[in-house]
Amino acid sequence: METLLLWLFYISTLYAFIPGIISRMFGFRVFRRGKGEHHFALTFDDGPDPVYTPQLLDLLKKYNAKATFFVVGSNAEKNPEIVKRMYEEGHLIGIHNYIHKTNWLMRPGTVKKQILRTDKIIHDVTGFNTHYYRPPWGIVNLFDFSKKNDIQIVLWSSMFGDWRYKLGADELARRMLKKLAPGEVFLLHDCGATLGANAEAPMNMLIALERVLIEARSRGLSSIRIDEMIAESGGAKVVSSQPLSKSLAKTVKPSWFKRSIVYLWLLWEKIFHLVFQLETTNSKDPVFHFRLRTYHGEPVEMKDGNTLESGDQIVELHFDNKKLYEIGSRAKSSMHIAIQMIRSVEKTLPELAKYIQEHPEMMNAKALYGVSLINRGPEQFGFTVKDLPKGLFAKSSTLYLKLLMRVIHPAGQQRIKRHSEQMVPKLIVMPVSLLLSRYAVSGSHRQMNEAEPNQVEPGIEGSDMVLAK
Repeated sequence: METLLLWLFYISTLYAFIPGIISRMFGFRVFRRGKGEHHFALTFDDGPDPVYTPQLLDLLKKYNAKATFFVVGSNAEKNPEIVKRMYEEGHLIGIHNYIHKTNWLMRPGTVKKQILRTDKIIHDVTGFNTHYYRPPWGIVNLFDFSKKNDIQIVLWSSMFGDWRYKLGADELARRMLKKLAPGEVFLLHDCGATLGANAEAPMNMLIALERVLIEARSRGLSSIRIDEMIAESGGAKVVSSQPLSKSLAKTVKPSWFKRSIVYLWLLWEKIFHLVFQLETTNSKDPVFHFRLRTYHGEPVEMKDGNTLESGDQIVELHFDNKKLYEIGSRAKSSMHIAIQMIRSVEKTLPELAKYIQEHPEMMNAKALYGVSLINRGPEQFGFTVKDLPKGLFAKSSTLYLKLLMRVIHPAGQQRIKRHSEQMVPKLIVMPVSLLLSRYAVSGSHRQMNEAEPNQVEPGIEGSDMVLAK
């Protein structure tokens, strides 16, 4: 019995106590403080609350402050309209388990289910997954660390006991103002229904917070979302799939290692273009690179009723990966990437049609041809999308394009993890006759309408249009 108790002590120490200590004391695999000069972060736990959270959102809107809400899934499930308002007003939504229960008292599988269930609730309301997580009471266990590639654990640098009503608004404001400084991550609560809290405590928090926001404005400080602070601090990867604000888009910069890998990859691409003598319609700002070659593959039925056969001439397309990287680096959101990609392709297809008309040898080509990770999108331009025949080429193309996505796409690692079922290369073909009739100046050139957000498949970013070498 004594031996069993000793083993239980060792296991509980390894599972809960030691991870909690090293995360709090050393910040191991968690984010708890920023490094900016003009920003601090407001974070709110335990909500949404039908009474106090709407008042809080009104207050944040009044002072143009952005915050991060770590919602309890069961509360979010009861108040979806409040979650929707959080999202629509530009705040970041994170996970605080489905029920407010410490991770020390739950098995790893149970914690995972709590996170996934809450994430699904958030996704059902907003259309986006979240990858920011604050465990209740900030208590982590050994297996929370293993989620590093899937979620970012967020703790705090300052908490104030605002869950106690007896503290009062004046004392709470004094404590908060004492800690008001760049880089601070404030822990506050917009719901008092949690065990150990007072139901009316958020009332004092709202009064104190307004005083803090007034003082922050006078000092030139502003509250930003946690993902913005992480990016500004340069200490952790941005993994959120919720749209990023303008300030975050300006501050996200890849590491020197990532920049080095991208440089080497793009150098290899230049060598490839020279060796295989690829052409482009615009050397200063290329979108497609292409070459004329003979097709060797299974028959493919195209939109004009003709069939691409082995031995036919094709124009093999390759997307310019430097262009892709530049679009991704500048984009404010995944939707912005998609729109920019669509517009780039829309601009280039008429140029490609003109090039083919002016080069007699290209007129012998039967189709445009490429291999892409995109699942939907090319059809609107006139392409036919087909599955690649199973075999070595399909497997190697999948491996190559996933590796390329990791290197080129600014959030490629997370894209592949979150959408692995969609990361399947497809064969895309368009009859040259269709290209000329639709896009050539001399033909019945029909200009595509400007892409609207609802034309883009929600789960497929335009930046997936990476054509195989």
